[in-house]
Amino acid sequence: MNGTEDRRILRTQKKLKTSLLQLLQEKSLDELTITEVTKQAKCNRVTFYSHYKDLNELLAAIVADHLNGLASYFRKGFEDLERFSSTDVQRHLPIFEYIYNHQFVFRLIITGEVLPGSQNQFCESLVQVAATELRLEEESELEIPTLNYFMTYGSLGFFLYWTQQDFKDSPLVMAEKLAALHGKMYTGAVVLDK
Repeated sequence: MNGTEDRRILRTQKKLKTSLLQLLQEKSLDELTITEVTKQAKCNRVTFYSHYKDLNELLAAIVADHLNGLASYFRKGFEDLERFSSTDVQRHLPIFEYIYNHQFVFRLIITGEVLPGSQNQFCESLVQVAATELRLEEESELEIPTLNYFMTYGSLGFFLYWTQQDFKDSPLVMAEKLAALHGKMYTGAVVLDK
């Protein structure tokens, strides 16, 4: 496959993803049809089926894109650091900024109502970054993966609260709150060599 075909495939997939998200603002997923999505995307059903088997698979691709984007943006919070304190707001801020800038999709992901398992995918994407790129400074009686899962899945409730409040607090305020909570669990972390 040449570069032109690759770009055309990516462009078509993007149009389908954008169309589904636009339609989800008007209807629930179970009320939508592939025909509606393809009409909105200005393509046909054959084109749709050459990329996705159904609307759930299309939505799963959207979720994967946004979770990959979140993980990349999360890394920005510590990529130029050697270490950081658990109370460092700048370490948490990128997560909240990214979610805030993609509120509609993350409301779907974090509530888990539209795509079963999306809450776990959300947490796992954050766990993977922390597990592979960070290490606690101090010794802990708990294994690092245990602490990492506890903090990440515990934070899910924090993100749920934010979505239920319709993202009322700014990303900075939420990062400050999460930094304060994390500060009560561990002192600091070291960024592992890449």
